[in-house]
Amino acid sequence: MTDIKRVGVVGCGLMGAGIAEVCARADMPVTVVERDAEAARRGRLRIARSLDRAAAHGRLTAERRETAAARITVVDRIEALHDHDLVIEAVAEDEALKLDVFTRLDAVVTGDHTILATNTSSIPVIRLAAATSRPDRVVGVHFFNPVPVLRLVELVPSLLTSADTAARAEAFVTGTLGKEVVRTQDRAGFIVNALLVPYLLAAVRMVESGSATVEDIDRGMVLGCAHPLGPLALTDLIGLDTTRAIAESLYAEFREPLYSPPPLLSRMVEAGLLGRKSGRGFHTYAGRPEREAAVPQERP
Repeated sequence: MTDIKRVGVVGCGLMGAGIAEVCARADMPVTVVERDAEAARRGRLRIARSLDRAAAHGRLTAERRETAAARITVVDRIEALHDHDLVIEAVAEDEALKLDVFTRLDAVVTGDHTILATNTSSIPVIRLAAATSRPDRVVGVHFFNPVPVLRLVELVPSLLTSADTAARAEAFVTGTLGKEVVRTQDRAGFIVNALLVPYLLAAVRMVESGSATVEDIDRGMVLGCAHPLGPLALTDLIGLDTTRAIAESLYAEFREPLYSPPPLLSRMVEAGLLGRKSGRGFHTYAGRPEREAAVPQERP
């Protein structure tokens, strides 16, 4: 059992919306905070579309879809989270932005039992915890995209996270959400991205050097290694901007050349070729791109 009864999520991009959805589908009331009324409107639409897809594919009944949607409230004031038991930060992978969110959460959250969690994929948790007066109640809870589908969560206690905070967070993730947890030390990239990102960057370097085409690289890894996606298609799914941000965080921590973002990746980000969310990255995607997800978020 868990003592967490109300969840807050800061940010309603792809990750924040997914986290809110899985919490609501687990019968948990969720308050999501976005930076303004228009961003909140887009966030509601994103969640509704995801729930509609789940219902259309038989993963939710129509009744469960409506019940889950009714449990989610999207607002544009961070003060709405003052009395929640767990607040998960899920804004863009930008350290300054995340620090600002944690500073503001520390000022508005009143409960002495509240867990402040970060969904960062690469930034050391202790840096964010240090922005608060309660570093013992800050922990990394890193979900994977798409959140409603992938079962893994990395649990990342910092050097100052209390054993009680880590245990409560793990109990919520496993017992309430039904996901699988791996624990990792508080090092940039944690487990999955510390292993995955050098592989993705190596694929970008192969394209950059002309060693192979995008199509052949992806086809080779799908057919030769039984990967569900090739590395460049996966980079498009993650987002080229997010991939670069993770690589920069890894390189800043370890100074290993394999973590350094290739120039081609940086040029594509600068050109707005961010992958699926912009409609074009290493591959081109049909349909309406989620351009709002590609814009760095301001303060919620």
